[in-house]
Amino acid sequence: MASRNNPRHQNGNLRRKHRARLKAMAAPCGICHGRLGAIHYDEPSDAKHPLSFVIDEIRPVSKWRQFGYDSPAAAAQDWNNIQAAHYICNARKSDKVGADEINNATRIINIIDGEW
Repeated sequence: MASRNNPRHQNGNLRRKHRARLKAMAAPCGICHGRLGAIHYDEPSDAKHPLSFVIDEIRPVSKWRQFGYDSPAAAAQDWNNIQAAHYICNARKSDKVGADEINNATRIINIIDGEW
């Protein structure tokens, strides 16, 4: 069960709507910009499916004060702060913000697309 303290789950209905909207848009990964290939929107979002779809917070929720949000939930629910991403890209990005940090984190990823 998800923690009630997780700001991403405080408004689950809105989060589900954002997820559905991003999936319908079928956008490329906002982190690697498609270098690893298309996002696999219909796979489970877990480590066994590194190219699967997750929502990435562009400005990390953990740094909500730094970006002027009123709360962690506000950062997690802001449409302008989310993008579609591959599971592996999001995991490597972690709570990094700057383009140089993100490029360094995603540069060494070597995924071979295949049957999972």
